[in-house]
Amino acid sequence: MATHKSAIKRHRQSLNRRERNNAVESTIKTETKKVKEAVAGGKGEDAQKLLSNVTVLLDKAVSKGTLHRNNASRKISRLTKSVNAASSR
Repeated sequence: MATHKSAIKRHRQSLNRRERNNAVESTIKTETKKVKEAVAGGKGEDAQKLLSNVTVLLDKAVSKGTLHRNNASRKISRLTKSVNAASSR
């Protein structure tokens, strides 16, 4: 365990960040799952609306440092591709 004052603070900060990051990642997973379910159900318009929400969440996660920008970009790209394929049917 940390004994220096600065090390104790760093440990406390890392715990707070971990908690925040887990919450953000969990929200992203839940919303992504909703998009995939809408695509599978053939609900193109609902999927489009949900996709815009997921895109905002992913962009926020990148700006906060939770996700790498390429990771978020890849997720957005794949979801957009699936939504567009479902909408064209």
